[in-house]
Amino acid sequence: MKSLLITLLLFTATISFSQETVEETNSIENQFDKIYRVSTTYQVYKVISRDSYLNLKSNVLDSLKSSKKIISEKDVLLKAEKENIEKNKILLNKTQLDLEAALIKENSISVAGFQLSKITYNLILWSIVIGLLLALSYFIFKFSRSNVLTKEAKDNLADIEEEFEKHRKNTLEKEQKLRRQLQDEINKQRNS
Repeated sequence: MKSLLITLLLFTATISFSQETVEETNSIENQFDKIYRVSTTYQVYKVISRDSYLNLKSNVLDSLKSSKKIISEKDVLLKAEKENIEKNKILLNKTQLDLEAALIKENSISVAGFQLSKITYNLILWSIVIGLLLALSYFIFKFSRSNVLTKEAKDNLADIEEEFEKHRKNTLEKEQKLRRQLQDEINKQRNS
């Protein structure tokens, strides 16, 4: 029974050890180390079995093939990303040009087919408005001055007409008096 128990313990230890060695053999470096450990020595040389060598060679070639496949996939991905970056650069340049054109268009106004910046347009517009206001104030000033002069002239005319009317009445009265006197004198001359 003791021997059965010891055998069982050794069997379980071997199984657990073999699981650890399977995990170790996954990497190529571990496989090289294992072959070096298990190989026999002849003088200064290591002798490995042909099966171990072929197994290692197969594993190394598979690893190389898988690495080459991964590298080629990465190269394809890299090329695709470079193309994508180039497309994005072109798109970015186009977008920047469109943005600059939009900013220029936004900051300018088309007047009679000419593109003027908003600042220039506002300057011209306010210059015209101020010029028109100055012209309007000048004409209002001239009109009011002319209106004052016209009222003065009308008042003077009315005064002169009034004086003329008085003078005419006075002259008419004098004339009538002179005519009466003349008539009286004529009548006196006739009667005498």
